[in-house]
Parts: sequence; structure tokens; C-alpha cells
Amino acid sequence: MPAEKHKPSSVDLPRIARAVREILAAVGENPAREGLLETPDRVARMYAEMFSGLHRDPRIHLQKVFTEKYDEMVLVRDIGFASMCEHHLLPFTGKAHIGYVPNGKVVGLSKIARVVEDVSRRPQVQERMTETIADLMTQELDAKGVAVVIEASHSCMTIRGVRKPGSMMVTSSMKGVFRSNLSSRSEVMNLIFGDRK
Repeated sequence: MPAEKHKPSSVDLPRIARAVREILAAVGENPAREGLLETPDRVARMYAEMFSGLHRDPRIHLQKVFTEKYDEMVLVRDIGFASMCEHHLLPFTGKAHIGYVPNGKVVGLSKIARVVEDVSRRPQVQERMTETIADLMTQELDAKGVAVVIEASHSCMTIRGVRKPGSMMVTSSMKGVFRSNLSSRSEVMNLIFGDRK
């Protein structure tokens, strides 16, 4: 099935703004106070931006490929992202590292970053984000192997609850040769983390 074009946003901005006004009132603030007058509209626009991935098909970025005989690993490290934890609607931010072993076709590097951007812009958990990107890369590129490693700091852990700033969550998804071949897995992990002290 061909990838869909980006759909126009179907975010109901006025509804979000009304809900934000209610939240402000519920916590004991005055939504009519000068500093808060425009806050509901700002928050509505922010949610539309942060959840824009719900209205996009990231497969579209992997449709244009180039035929190449190259059969060694391709790795893009340190792709920055911001996503939203679906449990508390607080952001988690970090870096994605994506490697793949081509099977006759390669994709432009910026397209990999665009996949991360589209997948990250939705409410979710980091584990699902990691697996979603790995599955997309595997299916759309028919790669011999795909490795996705994501490192992120979660606001729901750093600013509330247990309040442990500096903690990082690391998730990985290994497909194909990265799952079945220990040396391939070791190579990609070394290329991602090997130069850290």
C-alpha cells in the first residue's frame, strides 16, 4: 500500500484551549489573569505540534530509495528528538541511533531523521517508539538487519514522583543480522557507545 501524504491536522484547538482553562481553574489559578490569558491557546498550539505525528505516515520518508551494492552497516547516530510520555503527558527527550545493513537499496540520511521526527511526535512509551522505528526500517527497506537504540531523559521521572534528574532510559530493538549475529550486534553497539568514557 503506498504511503499517504501528510494529512492536515485534525486537532481541535478550541477544545484543547477550553480544557486548559479548566485545568488552570481546577488547580486554583485564575485563567483570566493577564499572564494566563493567552496560555490556553499557546498550549493548544503546542499540543498540535507535539502530537503532529498522529496525523503523519512516517513510511513516506522511506519510499525513495537508491540501488546500491553496498552491504556493510550504515549508522546514523545522535538524532535528537522530543516525545511525550502517554502516562503523564510530560516530555521525554533524547537521541536515537539507527543502523541498518542494506539489501540492495539505501535511503537518504535525512529521511531516517524524518522517520524519527514523525514517530516521536505522538503520545507513547519509549519502548513502543523504539520498536515502531525498527519495524518501519525493516519493512520498508527490506534491510538485512536493523538496529535502533534510543536514550532519553523522562520528565515524569526527573521533575515529579521519584525526582531523579540525570537518569537515562536506554531501549534497543535488533532485527535480522543484528539479532542473530553477535558480532554484528557488538559492532553496532561499539559504534554507538564505544567512544564514550
